[in-house]
Amino acid sequence: MNLLDGVKILSFNHYLAGPLAAQTLADLGADVIAVEPIEGAFQRNWAVANHFVAGDSVNHLATGRNKRSIAVDLKHPDGIAAVKKLVAASDVVMENFRPGTMAKLGLGYDTLKAINPGLIYAVATGFGSEGPYKDRPGQDLLLQAMSGLAMRTGRADGEPTAVGAVIVDQHAASLYAMSILAALFARTKTGKGRLVEVNLYQAAIDLQVEPLTAWLNGAPSPTPRGPAGIAAWFSPGPYGVHATADGHMAISMAAPKALAVALDSAELEQFGEADSFSKREEITRIVVIRLKQKSTADWLPSLEAAKIWHAPVQDYRDLVSDPQLNHLGVFKTAESAGGVPIRMVAHPARYDGQTPEVRLVPQRLGAQTREVLGEIGYGAAEIEAMIAGKAVGVAR
Repeated sequence: MNLLDGVKILSFNHYLAGPLAAQTLADLGADVIAVEPIEGAFQRNWAVANHFVAGDSVNHLATGRNKRSIAVDLKHPDGIAAVKKLVAASDVVMENFRPGTMAKLGLGYDTLKAINPGLIYAVATGFGSEGPYKDRPGQDLLLQAMSGLAMRTGRADGEPTAVGAVIVDQHAASLYAMSILAALFARTKTGKGRLVEVNLYQAAIDLQVEPLTAWLNGAPSPTPRGPAGIAAWFSPGPYGVHATADGHMAISMAAPKALAVALDSAELEQFGEADSFSKREEITRIVVIRLKQKSTADWLPSLEAAKIWHAPVQDYRDLVSDPQLNHLGVFKTAESAGGVPIRMVAHPARYDGQTPEVRLVPQRLGAQTREVLGEIGYGAAEIEAMIAGKAVGVAR
């Protein structure tokens, strides 16, 4: 799938948000060249659950597909010279270093714009490139804490709770890729490049646009987290995840009288639809007690028959056999650069019914250094001299 065929992107990204955004664009057909330090980008050397597969960190496996890799010493003059030649032939530069880092290396926006006026220079930071927090470390958990997300997640009678996935980074990655696509589209009309900036702090705020807008406009919030096991402070009862006899069930927005039928509960019959919020704690307590009296599987038919919005709580082991996910082809299997089978989560959108393929599995560090340098005019002898001088590195 080559929706971005002919678009060349230099990705100086590390950690998660940047590499994931670059992978999204690579899935869509852009020629993404991951420009990494000689020792490799951070995500190669640190893995979720400290897990490596045939030498590859799972972070790299999650964010490295469909990219070419070159290893460059950005403090070596020959390395910087090579990068500037690459910039002259590229459409986009992506970077998520601390503010000012690229400028110190001689690769700041003004410098690269002078080399290539049509360049889209895209930056992802923790808190923005200016302001009192600009030098703070932007890490997902810290942003969940600072943005109100942790304070607003969990039970009212419990502690603030972090979400069990790095959702701020992942949302920032989507915003990062989206913003680059918007800038590329604008360039087709104006011919001009531009500076694009996203940050994790605003990504964390944007994740909460519905409840935060409610709060900003006076919605009552006596507790920051949902009472009586309700999943959110702004939701009616019994919206939330509740225990059954052998597991857990999510119950979404449901009228009390429909719940009375589904759960065979005379107690719920006394409540009208207007009571869903005003008497939400009472309604939820009745539902909680009733759900515990049967297994998850036993509840499913009656909830379905009453058209209650519901779902059993699944764990990862359930997802691999989920019929809908299998129908959509969500999990892709390929042979890694290390020669072992790996499983990846597919690109999450379809185009004319097709999901982008894995053209390149996540590559070894510097796997395409020679190839990429050759494309911008370096001869074989020059490349070998640069390798010997440690200006660039190649896959071992």
